[in-house]
Amino acid sequence: MLVICSMVGNVIASYGIFLPWISAELGFSRSALAVPFTAFWIVAGLLGPVAGISTVKFGPRINMVCGNLMIVLGMLGMSRATEVWHIFFFFSVFIGAGQAFGSFIAANTIITNWFTSKRALVISLLSAAGGIGGLLFPPLTTWFISSQSWQLAWIYVACIHLLLAVIISGMLIRNRPEELGQKPYGETPGTASETETTSPATARTYQTPVDWAARDVLRTRSFWLMVTFGAATMFTVNFLSLHQVAYLQDKGFTPMIAATVIGVMSAMSIVGQLSNGALGNRFEGRYLAVTCIISIAIGITILMNVRILPLIYLHTVITGIGAGGMMVITPIMTGAYYGRANYAKILGWTTPVITFFSAGSPLLAGFIFDSTGSYTPVFIIALSFLAVGLISAFFARPPKPREMAGNY
Repeated sequence: MLVICSMVGNVIASYGIFLPWISAELGFSRSALAVPFTAFWIVAGLLGPVAGISTVKFGPRINMVCGNLMIVLGMLGMSRATEVWHIFFFFSVFIGAGQAFGSFIAANTIITNWFTSKRALVISLLSAAGGIGGLLFPPLTTWFISSQSWQLAWIYVACIHLLLAVIISGMLIRNRPEELGQKPYGETPGTASETETTSPATARTYQTPVDWAARDVLRTRSFWLMVTFGAATMFTVNFLSLHQVAYLQDKGFTPMIAATVIGVMSAMSIVGQLSNGALGNRFEGRYLAVTCIISIAIGITILMNVRILPLIYLHTVITGIGAGGMMVITPIMTGAYYGRANYAKILGWTTPVITFFSAGSPLLAGFIFDSTGSYTPVFIIALSFLAVGLISAFFARPPKPREMAGNY
C-alpha cells in the first residue's frame, strides 16, 4: 500500500503539479510537456508482459525494489532536466519502466499470493492507497516547489519514494507465505486451498480449480473481453482526468470549482474501490463491472449536459465511484479465473492494449477539441466505447479449465 500510495501520489498525480513550473522556467509549451506523460504510459504498458514474466521468475519483491529504484533515479534525473528529451529519457523511459516492474503487477501478485479468502477486499485496499496518495502528495509537492524550486522538489520527492517504495518494501515484503512456512490467508495447515476445495457451483464467486498457463489464457475469450472493457473504461477515465477542468471552465465555472471536482472524484474513487472489494467476495466480478460501467456512462451523460453546480457534483460522485470500482475488477477477475501460479504474467498481458487506449484518449480529445472547438464528439466516442465495454463485461464468463475444455 505504501508503494502504490507513493507511486500514484509522487509520480502520476504530481507530474501535473510540476508541469506549469517547468513550462514557465524552461520555456516549453504545455502540450510539448504533455507528450512525455503519454509516453510514460506507453512505455509502462508495453513492458507489462516483460514485467509479468520477470515477476514470476524472480519474485515480486525483487521487481518492486529494482523497479522503484529506477523511479528514484528518474526523479533525480528530472531535477537536472533542461531539454524536452531529458524529460523523455528520465520520466518516460526510466520512470515508465520502473512503474511497469515495480508497482501494479508486482503489488497485486503479492496480494494474490498471500490471500485466498478476502482477496477482493485486500486488492481494493491496495488500490485505495493510490487514491490516498493522489490526495496527500500533490499539495506537499506544491509546497516543496513554492518554498524551494521545482528542481529541489524532485529531489525531495525522490527521497520520499526511496524510503516508502524501496527501503521499506525491500525490508518487509515477502513474495509468498510459504517462504515463512505459512499458508495464504483462507487456507489452513494440512488442507488444500480454497480454490481447490470449493467448486464453482457452491462458492459465492467463481474460483478456478486449476492454475492456468499464460499461453492458454491468451486463447480464452474471457481474457480478451476483460481487456476490452478495461480499455473502454480507461479511455474515458484518462480523457476526463486531463480535460475535465478545461471543459468545466469553458462552461463558465470558476477554476476553483473545476479543480475541486478532481479532488472529490479521487475521494469517490476510494469509495468505489472499497465497495467493490467488499462486494467482490459476494458477486461475480463481471456483474460488478457492468454496474460500474453503467455508473460511468450516466456520469458522462450528466457532464455533457451540465448547467448548474449540483449536477457537477452529482456527476463527480457517480463517475468517481464507478471509475474507482473498475480499478479493482481486472486484478480480482484475473486471480479468480486463472489462479495464482502465473498471475503476474497474465496480468502483464492485459496492459499493452489498455495502456494504448488510456494514453491515447487525452491526445485524441485535444486534437478533436482543437479541430472542432468542442468536446462533444469525444463524449460520444467515450459513450460508444463504454457501450462496447458493457457488453464485453456481461459476456466475460469464467473460462473452462484447460483439462476440460475442448476449445475456448
